[in-house]
Amino acid sequence: MNRLAESTSPYLIQHARNPVDWWTWGPEAFAEARRTRRPVLLSIGYAACHWCHVMAHESFEDPAIAELMNTLFVSIKVDREERPDVDQIYMSALHALGEQGGWPLTMFLDGEGAPFWGGTYFPPESRYGRPGFSEVLKKVAEAYREAPDTIAQNTKALRAHLAAPPAIGAQAVDPAGMDEIAARLRGAIDPVNGGTRGAPKFPNPPLLEMLWRHGARTGDTGSLAAFRRSLDGMERGGIHDHLGGGFARYAVDERWLVPHFEKMLYDNAQLLELYALGARTFDEPRFAAAARGIVTWLEREMRVGDAFAASLDADSEGEEGRFYVWTEAEIAALDSGGLALARTYLGVRPEGNWEGTNVLNALDAPAVPEDDREALARLKSALLLQRETRPRPARDDKILADWNGLMIAALVRAGTALGEPAWIATARAAYRFIAESMADGDGLGHSWRQGRLVRPGLSLDLAAMTRAALALHEVTGEAVYRDDARRWIRVLVRDYADLQTGLLAMASAHADDLIARPRPTHDDAVPNANGVHADNLVRLAFATGDAADLQAADAFLAALLSAAALSPFAHASALNALDLRIGAATLTVRPDRADLLAAALAVPYPNRIVRRDEEAPDGALICIGERCTLPVTEPNRLADALARLRSGA
Repeated sequence: MNRLAESTSPYLIQHARNPVDWWTWGPEAFAEARRTRRPVLLSIGYAACHWCHVMAHESFEDPAIAELMNTLFVSIKVDREERPDVDQIYMSALHALGEQGGWPLTMFLDGEGAPFWGGTYFPPESRYGRPGFSEVLKKVAEAYREAPDTIAQNTKALRAHLAAPPAIGAQAVDPAGMDEIAARLRGAIDPVNGGTRGAPKFPNPPLLEMLWRHGARTGDTGSLAAFRRSLDGMERGGIHDHLGGGFARYAVDERWLVPHFEKMLYDNAQLLELYALGARTFDEPRFAAAARGIVTWLEREMRVGDAFAASLDADSEGEEGRFYVWTEAEIAALDSGGLALARTYLGVRPEGNWEGTNVLNALDAPAVPEDDREALARLKSALLLQRETRPRPARDDKILADWNGLMIAALVRAGTALGEPAWIATARAAYRFIAESMADGDGLGHSWRQGRLVRPGLSLDLAAMTRAALALHEVTGEAVYRDDARRWIRVLVRDYADLQTGLLAMASAHADDLIARPRPTHDDAVPNANGVHADNLVRLAFATGDAADLQAADAFLAALLSAAALSPFAHASALNALDLRIGAATLTVRPDRADLLAAALAVPYPNRIVRRDEEAPDGALICIGERCTLPVTEPNRLADALARLRSGA
């Protein structure tokens, strides 16, 4: 019996008609495995995952393979976005087995949930240098029956690996080491295309933010140039949707030309902040347009009530990217006069630039002269309207607290930077939905869909929504946001703190369906909860001026920087929190000075904290550490005063 039809996850519902007797994650499935003495086959994926769809069509929809699964295993299907804690545990186990990892994740467990072997995508029959899934199923089931000692040895070793605390460096990263780390990062950036060298190419927003921070803190033009080059490459590339706005997950090549076409909320949240930051830093209209394009896409395609859906699929009509690509014939049929423009400014080629079709891009395009701008805009509008008639990629419409928290903060910060108050209103409405509809006691649940909440939440849910609360408090001055931030920080300390390390575990202490409590500290596609929490603690401390808040922030940051020492690039969010701690400018303004508040909020968000204080003098007081300016009474002089303070003048 397939049990997925009533799931809260669109990904699981995609598999509800498989002939596989799927179970959802929970004690019932493991009880069945123990009762029948069968191993568990755990399959983890997500709705926008191309290779997850491939394996589903090839294997899970095949009656013969399904029969093997049903006879030999208890099969459990998990949505990694709905249960990232489960995914973290078993992906870590796969890495311990020497495998690279990826999705779909295919793991084999005993009846207690302990892993003993696994892999990722398996073709139905042997190819691509990978064993066929049918053969894998038979051999694993045979080993489970015939070699219990080997299975027990594997589960014992992997359990020990999963229970081990995060590795801690002998010496924490300190401010003196930040410049050396930034120099190493700058050397890892592609000097032509931006982003980290080679392929595939991921945006890696925390690393790009680190480059900006280093350039802003030290005046290093090389770091700022690497930051700009990376934004430029992505904006021009096919990873950027030049018609509908927003960015795809990553590029498969080193030029950013060919995307993996899925669109994720968390990528676009982080990139929205960075493109708004780049637009203000370099006065670059293309970056501002990219930021506005993200919000246009968000409003058009990702709205679920007041909040935002998780992702858009890579596939449509059974093909990856079919919704987004074009042939010259399709463009000519729509607008024959626009074909020359498409060739010049959108990278269109008669033979195509990817598998016989064209991924629209501006990688080799010249600057658009005034005479062509209106015609190019009309062509893009016509192409977008035509694209809307195509069968659309599926949308995963579950609402995730952590990803929405990242987007809410991004809307506030970008809306402030680019003068878009409507974005802040959108952020407030989304915040209200998450804080109210996804409340779980004094904490938060993780995933909401059609009135059903998946609980308990994860540490990043609370940390990301605290980030959103602090961003809204800074811009609006409303106490409710600060109070929410304090409450969620208390919940994190109470329910998520790992007493062994002083850091945050991924899952709540009340989560009772895991064989280990995952405690990662490194960033992944989203910043790690520990890095976000450290930044939040520093911002709250500077915003309140409370010595106890600053002491708590410093203690947590010290513990986190010991973990970051062994792999600093993997802990960019932690290092960015350190940069904030050592270089933050606190701008204290009386609430009735709207003109000075606006000027203070115009300072780039990464290294400024704006405080409202009824007792402040009639002017903005700017402090960095122990050094402060005299009150600045004229808004147009605030930026210069801050620059002089940063330079030590």
